Amino acid sequence: MNTPFKSETDRIDALTKVETQERTTDGWLYVIALAAILAIVAAVSFRADACTRIVYQGNDSLYIVGRSLDWRTPIPTNLYVYPRGMHKLGDNKPGAVEWTSKYGAVYAVGYDGGVTEGMNEKGLSVNGLFCKGTVYGNANTENLPPISLAMFPAWILDLCADTHEAVELLKARNFNIGGATFDGGTVSALHWGITDANGNSAIVEFDKGVITIHEGRDLVAMTNDPQWNDMQAIIAYWEKKGGQHTLPGTVSSPDRCTRAKYFVTNVEKTSDADVGASIARSVVQNASVPYLYSVEGEPNLSSTQWRSLSNLRDKRYYFDVVTNSGLFYIDLNKCDLREGKPVMKIDVAKSQLYVGEANNHLFKTAPFTPMY
Repeated sequence: MNTPFKSETDRIDALTKVETQERTTDGWLYVIALAAILAIVAAVSFRADACTRIVYQGNDSLYIVGRSLDWRTPIPTNLYVYPRGMHKLGDNKPGAVEWTSKYGAVYAVGYDGGVTEGMNEKGLSVNGLFCKGTVYGNANTENLPPISLAMFPAWILDLCADTHEAVELLKARNFNIGGATFDGGTVSALHWGITDANGNSAIVEFDKGVITIHEGRDLVAMTNDPQWNDMQAIIAYWEKKGGQHTLPGTVSSPDRCTRAKYFVTNVEKTSDADVGASIARSVVQNASVPYLYSVEGEPNLSSTQWRSLSNLRDKRYYFDVVTNSGLFYIDLNKCDLREGKPVMKIDVAKSQLYVGEANNHLFKTAPFTPMY
């Protein structure tokens, strides 16, 4: 990548020098934000763990969650539709979390073994994004009922109708998250975004076993590390600098989050589902990492592999594979989610020609086998 700076830290240092010359009587906000940036950015710039999530807030209760999945190696992902009334285990360990699903849902399942994200029939969306440094457990949680990361998002989607119910389930803290590594031993360090059909959102993070939940309708963008408190300071810095005139343009997690928040809060509002999907898709594309893009000295930079859109009002789940020509979706309203009905699946690897509604491409399948 051609740049006058050798690193993201150099770029921020240069901005800092300019900023110290411009500081005014309200410069305390700059100082706080800059301190956060300088302490954090060296650890997060150009990591190979890029993902972006946004919440488009339209008119007439149109809320669309968009996200990108970016990773250094391919993550084969298929879509499964599960009915209500299925008994599930959170892990194969003794005393694991177990439940019977109250709601049907569509899941995006990586490696046919773990739920990355999904949307249920009530319009609740749960999305997992990489967040390096996450530690799920400690001495106080090790004896709690285990649940694997492969099933954690499904647990929330199966039992909760809205964000409030999801937050209450998590705050009860009667679980201990674990899970297999992937991609040659990478630890599945994640944080989650949750949004419901009323536009209420939560960001869920774990730090040394302590769960932190941020709630609010203003949580419209998130990416990877740093965790949310520090990310807010970085976003505040760029907003104070002037918004559209100084939007950061790299593929680092803070830059993508800043751009995503700016655009998703400044695009036109609509009540039209198709127009809204196009708007949300374009915002996620703006924060995506170009396919087969590389940065000199950073061979593991993550290209975007796929994007999804969850229309929480109309219960449409869109899927956009970057190497495919079309955008397709599953209409949950047209799926038979009654107890006893079969699990259905779309083989995304064969979706090159899918465009528009793809319910007719769903086929009966056995439930996926979790990678506990």
